[in-house]
Amino acid sequence: MAIHVKWLGHASFQIRTTDKIIYIDLKKYGKVAETSEKADIILVTHNHGDHCSPPKIQKLRKKDTIVVAPKNCASRIGGNVRIIKPGEEIAVGAVRIEAVEAYNIKRFKPSGKPWHPKGYGVGYLIKAEGKIIYHAGDTDFIPEMRHLKNIDLALLPTGDKYTMNDTEAAKAATAIKPKIAMAMHTWDKNREEFKRLVEANSKTEVVLLEEGEEFKV
Repeated sequence: MAIHVKWLGHASFQIRTTDKIIYIDLKKYGKVAETSEKADIILVTHNHGDHCSPPKIQKLRKKDTIVVAPKNCASRIGGNVRIIKPGEEIAVGAVRIEAVEAYNIKRFKPSGKPWHPKGYGVGYLIKAEGKIIYHAGDTDFIPEMRHLKNIDLALLPTGDKYTMNDTEAAKAATAIKPKIAMAMHTWDKNREEFKRLVEANSKTEVVLLEEGEEFKV
């Protein structure tokens, strides 16, 4: 069965499986494609406002919605939150959610500390319908990415300053070897350079969605 992936803007996505509606990184501000479909699962990569919006989460949350997030998000979100760390996996029906590392090794605040230190946030592997979708979260091209296998769709940040730039994200895609890659967290940059670099150096197809547009994996 196909998985339907809709880009809601920035790092926000809706993923629909046969019987589950999943949201990732509902953001606090700026343009986001509106949706009113309630969530079965909500994933949060870290607690920055462009990835974790408690009001947006509450709007799409049902009584039985499973919210999964790192520990530093739980008090902001409120209610029942399933805390997850890299290497841990949670099953929700036929969907399995595995947290993986996401952190900076090159991008630092003026204080010299990383914008996203190791242990602060996570990426996710969403396993459903016999497929694996990788949402990288906010991260640089880190060594752990080289160990990812059998990825059908990789959602990679390309915006620079806080995450990888086009060149680094393309190198990550080449290392991960997903069937399909998408650029996210672009800060309105032109995504064509990412597409050009990935497709010139790998067999990965790059799909560039418009906000609110859906793709079938």
